[in-house]
Amino acid sequence: RHKFLMDKLVEHLHAFARETSLTTAEWQSTIKFLTRTGQTCTPLRQEFILLSDVLGLSALVDNLNHPSGSQDCLPDGKLRATDHTVLGPFFTEDAADVLLGESIASEGKGEYLFVEGRVLDTGGHPVSGAVIETWETDENGFYDTQYADREHPDCRGRLRSDAEGRYSFRAVVPVPYPIPGDGPVGELLLALNRHNMRPAHIHFMVTAPKMETLVTAIYPEGDTYLTNDAVFGVKRSLVVHFDDITDPCEAKKRGIPDGKPSKLLQFDIVLKEDETVQPKSHL
Repeated sequence: RHKFLMDKLVEHLHAFARETSLTTAEWQSTIKFLTRTGQTCTPLRQEFILLSDVLGLSALVDNLNHPSGSQDCLPDGKLRATDHTVLGPFFTEDAADVLLGESIASEGKGEYLFVEGRVLDTGGHPVSGAVIETWETDENGFYDTQYADREHPDCRGRLRSDAEGRYSFRAVVPVPYPIPGDGPVGELLLALNRHNMRPAHIHFMVTAPKMETLVTAIYPEGDTYLTNDAVFGVKRSLVVHFDDITDPCEAKKRGIPDGKPSKLLQFDIVLKEDETVQPKSHL
């Protein structure tokens, strides 16, 4: 497989050079651009993933591996698995563990949001012990990794579904934000006269034994950039409605400080069975 991929890569790179009559200066400029892209990467910043995202490659690979159309004709009683989308460049492995109902964001990071739902398989059965990693920006449109004085993870967390598949956590209402414009990818978008905005969203990565790992994001409806996402990550099934919590008692029940007005996102996550897992033999 590795040899096949490399053979095809070389074939298409050479075809591109011939078709465009690539000059030595253009080749050198490209090498410098890719070098700077790599040099911009740090343990907390992935400029190469960002480059893949803005070129549409991340979305294409996602669609090739998780085609939405494959679920158009489901057997009776089967639930549609939650659609995948791009990972993005801001996932980190240092998210703090939080208990169900706790907050992934420190105080003052934005308007309160409570997220709740269940993790299910496509048969509608609860998936207990599923590991849910979630991350988002603050109200200023920045991830914690974009702050130079970052001391610990914020607006990100890791939790597990309970015996009934239920999960819940407090967060902040996501906002549209610009992808980083201070590196080579930002310069590329500027040169192409493309905007660098993403619609508001919350990222999820969900893992469970015998289930396919789900990488997805939830987008609140009504966002200006839903149809013009800089990284082509939006899928219709992932655009949802956020409810208002106006009753102080309901807000307090969900741990919202002082029962302040807040938003509620109710979203069930449906995982697809991992078809590569071999069933146990009864012989």
